[in-house]
Amino acid sequence: MRSPAPEDDAEYLAQYLAQSRQIMRDLQAARAAILQVEGRARSDDGLVEASADGHGGLTGLRIDPRALRSGEVELGRKVTEVLRSAQEDAARHAQEIADKVAGSSAALPEPLDETFVRARVEQAAQDLL
Repeated sequence: MRSPAPEDDAEYLAQYLAQSRQIMRDLQAARAAILQVEGRARSDDGLVEASADGHGGLTGLRIDPRALRSGEVELGRKVTEVLRSAQEDAARHAQEIADKVAGSSAALPEPLDETFVRARVEQAAQDLL
């Protein structure tokens, strides 16, 4: 959106507000979508599975009893790896959602500043003379 001619100020402002409201709706929808994100991961042998939410919090962990046979150190490594992978998966999905909405908000033009308003007032004063 480019800076309007003086006679188009009201229409420009209406379009700016409408676009801002749409971006706010998009941001709210993105927040709700991120709350629904669930990242998942499983170990190579399928004995350890985990899930994480869009904020990286652990939402589930399943350890097959057969995994206990691998020993404490190996099991700890697998659990750590699977948890990290689930969190990374969730973060990837959340980032995709955030990137999508960031693209639409970047389309909003910079707000009009005091120099624009001052120029409008000066133009109106000159028009009166």
